[in-house]
Amino acid sequence: MRRYVRLEVRRTLRDPGFVIFGAGMPVLMYLLFTRIGQGAQPPADAAAWRISSMIGMAAYGALGAAVGTGTGIAEDKQLGWLRQLRTTPMRPERVVLGRALAGSVTVLPALLLVLAAGALVNGVRLDAWQWPVLVGLMWLGALPFTLFGIGNGYRLTAQTTGVLNVGALVGLAVIGGLWFPVDLFPHWLRTVAVYTPANRFAALGWSTASGSAPDAKTVAVLLGWLAVCGSYAVLSYRRSARTT
Repeated sequence: MRRYVRLEVRRTLRDPGFVIFGAGMPVLMYLLFTRIGQGAQPPADAAAWRISSMIGMAAYGALGAAVGTGTGIAEDKQLGWLRQLRTTPMRPERVVLGRALAGSVTVLPALLLVLAAGALVNGVRLDAWQWPVLVGLMWLGALPFTLFGIGNGYRLTAQTTGVLNVGALVGLAVIGGLWFPVDLFPHWLRTVAVYTPANRFAALGWSTASGSAPDAKTVAVLLGWLAVCGSYAVLSYRRSARTT
C-alpha cells in the first residue's frame, strides 16, 4: 500500500491544474479578501481579523484539495484503473485508506501556501509552537473531506463528481463560516453552522491560534463526520466493484 500511496501522490502533484487551481487559487482569494477589505477593519480588530481570515481560507484550500481527490478517482474509473486495482490483493478498506492517505498529502500545499501568505504578506504573528500545531491539526482534520470526495469518485461519473464536489465545497465554505464570520448569520443558521464539518474543521485552527485546545464539540463533530464519510467511501468502492 505504501507504493500505491506514493504513486497517487506523484500523479496528483505532477498535474499543473492541481498546482495552479488547487494550491494557488486559495492564496489568491485570501490575498484579495484581506488586502481589499483591510481598510474597513477597525485597527483594534485588524490582527485578529487577519488570523481568522488566514485560517478560514487555509481551511477552504485544504477542503478543496481534499474533495478534489474524488474527481481524479472518477476519471481513473473511466480509464479502467480501478479494475486493475481490484486484481491486486489489497482489500477495499486498504484501497480506500491508501487513496485517503494520498489525498491527505495533497492537502498540504494549499494549507501551507495560505499560511505562508498570512505570515509573509499580511504579517500574521503566532507563537513558534502554534504554527506546527496549526498545520498538524488542520492536516488531520481534512480527512473526512478527503473520504467524502473519494466516495463521490467511486460512486459517480467524472462529470457528476466534479459538479457535486464544487457545489459541496462552496456550500460548506459559506455555511461553515470560512469566507464570512458566522456571527453575521441569522441565529438559526449559526446554530446549524457549528455542526457542519467545515466550521469545526476551521475551529481546529481558530482554537490553536487563540492558544487553546479544540473543544469536545469540535472533536466529536469531526469524528462523527469521519465515520460517516469513511463508511460512504468504502461502500462506494464496493459498489463500483459490482458495476464496473
